[in-house]
Amino acid sequence: MMINKVEICGVNTSKLPLLTNEEMRELFKRMRAGDSGAREKLIQGNLRLVLSVIQRFTNRGEFVDDLFQVGCIGLMKAIDNFDLEQNVKFSTYAVPMIIGEIRRYLRDNNPIRVSRSLRDVAYRALQARDALVNKYAREPSVGEIAQEINLPPEEVILALDAIQEPVSLFEPIYHDGGDPIYVMDQIGDEKNHDTNWLESIAVREALNKLSERERLILSLRFFEGKTQMEVAEEIGISQAQVSRLEKAALNHMRKYI
Repeated sequence: MMINKVEICGVNTSKLPLLTNEEMRELFKRMRAGDSGAREKLIQGNLRLVLSVIQRFTNRGEFVDDLFQVGCIGLMKAIDNFDLEQNVKFSTYAVPMIIGEIRRYLRDNNPIRVSRSLRDVAYRALQARDALVNKYAREPSVGEIAQEINLPPEEVILALDAIQEPVSLFEPIYHDGGDPIYVMDQIGDEKNHDTNWLESIAVREALNKLSERERLILSLRFFEGKTQMEVAEEIGISQAQVSRLEKAALNHMRKYI
């Protein structure tokens, strides 16, 4: 996927204009007065915002041109619905709408099939969510969204969960310059009580070679099924430290077993 190419959808991204806050406000006023040229200038002046958003989706295997076009639709919706009277920067308002439009596009192209009825409920909920954000300038609760579309909150949650994209267990969610922390590091295993593993002489000897803190971390993680965050809170260190100590301890054990 070529995210660094200069031309996307026939637009030379290296020459996109930038608008100041004063220029933005003036263009919005002109657009509200019926000046279609002002709307076009607002779109052109905020295409860099679309480019910055699609960077978040570069690992999905989608064509940049497609994501850019979909992002532009979200940008135009944000421009058409933005209220100058609200004390909110346009970029703060527009970015969630651009992201939402791209996510809807990705859901529509998701190979995992969701029933049409669930999808319809989910899209109604997303539309209600966008309307409530525009109305109150804040993120609405599930209860507010459910009330807006006259459905039980449980049905809204079920529908929104159904259209969520699957996440790889090996997707990194945090990086502090050292070892990354993956989704799988956040998942606890409540069924991990394999006593045979503890009864292995080789494993017991390997555990005895570890420091007290390393043994404690492995015990909490693999025998009590706790997440790295839970372990970090229990022993009073950061999650990143837990991740590094856990990996180091496992590497040491592999040498002894």
